[in-house]
Amino acid sequence: MRAIEYRGAGGPEVLTEVDRPMPVPGPGEVLIKVAAFGLNRADVQQRRGVYPPPPGASDIPGLEVSGTVESLGEGTGGLAVGQRVCALLAGGGYAQYVAVAAGQVLSVPETVDLVDAAGFMEVACTVVSNLFLEAGLARGDTVLLHGGAGGIGSMAIQLAVAAGAKVLVTASSEEKIAHCLALGATAGINYREEDFAARTKDLTDGTGADVILDVVGAKYLEANVRALAKDGTLLVIGLQGGAKAELNLGVLMAKRARVVGTTLRARPLEHKAEIVAAVKDHALPMLADGRLALSIDRCFPFTQARSAHEYFDSGKHTGKIIVKT
Repeated sequence: MRAIEYRGAGGPEVLTEVDRPMPVPGPGEVLIKVAAFGLNRADVQQRRGVYPPPPGASDIPGLEVSGTVESLGEGTGGLAVGQRVCALLAGGGYAQYVAVAAGQVLSVPETVDLVDAAGFMEVACTVVSNLFLEAGLARGDTVLLHGGAGGIGSMAIQLAVAAGAKVLVTASSEEKIAHCLALGATAGINYREEDFAARTKDLTDGTGADVILDVVGAKYLEANVRALAKDGTLLVIGLQGGAKAELNLGVLMAKRARVVGTTLRARPLEHKAEIVAAVKDHALPMLADGRLALSIDRCFPFTQARSAHEYFDSGKHTGKIIVKT
């Protein structure tokens, strides 16, 4: 099969198309013929040499795919050869075929384009596991989403609004804020021009955000804690702004707040299966009936995967970038 690997660490130029043996599904696994894969920031961080795959995972990048079931490993039930599916991976998605545990696979509704479905699983699992399973986001809560115009942000806006939450977002331009407002966000904050913590307080009558979903990390820690409401939860899921910062524990204690760090890729299979099951309940019905938009920005052919990474690095995209095999 054809696959894409990283030849060293660096920019998009390290992406190299190669021949690899087709994977064989083990017990409880599904072999998927890949129709498309989604591009995620974790792929870019791996490319740059700062986010290696977890032990036992494929060195081929790619954390989500869509396609059809090619074959089933022993002891695999609930799926059929030829079925349209999407899957959450620990790696291996930048290829024509990938084997994955059946618990990380969902059927793609007939109402959804199979290629577009490649942009669903990673962001849906990230959003559901953090906002709902970890933070317990509920009707009437206010959530602040950093990077609201990206793939995770676009999904989080829609699921949070559907749950009855008020959604505030940060973004780098008025165009990206407009994208977020069109998806249901209440207000947008241009982080290049405004103090987002102060603006969050203004937009909540001084209360702050009950939940903050943060992809930046150290650079935003102090301001995030300022922006939190009492009994609030800060969820750190990315480190674009660094990994080390000072935290005023007195402020955190006075607010009875929580700072939670999470990752998805390296979780045990049983944890991923629980998250995928929650996505099936929270998000898949909305996807099937059209209430949930996948917000696909651009789709590239397999031979132009480097261009897809160049476009991601430009920061111009809103929503998901897909590569069609």
